[in-house]
Amino acid sequence: MKINIIGRQLNVYEDTKEMIISKLSKLDKYFGEEGSATVTLSHKRNLSTLEVTIKVSNTLFRSEVDAESFRDALDKSIDNIERQIRKNKTRLRKKLREGIEPELEIAPTDIDEQDGSDIIIRTKKFEYTPMSPEEAIMQMNLLGHTFFVFNDAITGKTCVVYTRKDGNYGLIEPEI
Repeated sequence: MKINIIGRQLNVYEDTKEMIISKLSKLDKYFGEEGSATVTLSHKRNLSTLEVTIKVSNTLFRSEVDAESFRDALDKSIDNIERQIRKNKTRLRKKLREGIEPELEIAPTDIDEQDGSDIIIRTKKFEYTPMSPEEAIMQMNLLGHTFFVFNDAITGKTCVVYTRKDGNYGLIEPEI
């Protein structure tokens, strides 16, 4: 797996990089050489924050953890990603068996607005491909988000799936 390590407002030392690479190599059994991982390290309020995003076959696995040290945060992140894989492995295998790649291609670009606007804090841009609501729910769960915007493969409309307070899912479709 190709690994990119980023330090936000801090220097990442070689021993930390080596630790991250060796611990993430445990996930090679799931992803092999085709996966790519981005690890972002930062400090917030005296806590070490580590974010791991793994992209494989247009599917994203993501975990963000705060801990006392980066080592603890990395261990928790790897556990979270393995849990996501186990939870969704049947769906992922089914897609791969059918010859369909899990369809999601997000390349988020965070742009902090500098125009003094009181409404927009951050803008994210991403590419998306047509998928079914079930695939969108799976991607939302893999990313750990409460909503997910997608292009419906059947209707061609931009829709939103979201997690309801009762634990079920909702779908928002535009009416034209």
